[in-house]
Amino acid sequence: MTSTAPTAVAAIIDDLSYAYDGVFDKEAVTDAVTSAWDLLSPRSSVRTYLPILVARQAREQLMAQAQADGRVAKKVPELLFVCVHNAGRSQLAAALVEHLSARRVHVRSAGSAPVDDINTVVVQVLAERGVTLGTAYPKPLSDSAVRAADVIITMGCGDTCPYFPGKRYEDWDVADPAGQPIEVVREIRDDIQARVTTLLRDLLH
Repeated sequence: MTSTAPTAVAAIIDDLSYAYDGVFDKEAVTDAVTSAWDLLSPRSSVRTYLPILVARQAREQLMAQAQADGRVAKKVPELLFVCVHNAGRSQLAAALVEHLSARRVHVRSAGSAPVDDINTVVVQVLAERGVTLGTAYPKPLSDSAVRAADVIITMGCGDTCPYFPGKRYEDWDVADPAGQPIEVVREIRDDIQARVTTLLRDLLH
């Protein structure tokens, strides 16, 4: 974290240290916030919202670590969607799970080689279904996210996803929306939604 980091970062560290008191010490919280800052600061065009995004990323990182280590009990199944760039397929899948599951599962997405921005056509076709990505952004794949997940869905990332025994793995053969016209991306969205509904039916019923 650079010396130009806003004073709001100190408040994030204080808030998360309080929230995770007894789970993580302040040093671990500071490391999570620093990592989130280093990840998001270079790609942030609207600096006003950067502290909000940093707090969200650090909280997600800490929760994944706490679940992976067994420090925090899981209340619902944990899903992780992984593709290469975390800009198309995995974002579509995670957003549709969030939209359709009524919070009966918790979902994360990540990329083996994340890019800076989500595919704008993906944002558009989700909006057509009333799904807003809001503050979503491409994120790197971490071991803690994999270890925290109960079900890991990969889409086109090959062997880059770490393997941990006891996890349920699925590989979905879904077309990549990168560079495709909106008509094709709509078909990809509908393909992923059909797969998501089948997965949720299996997990929740």
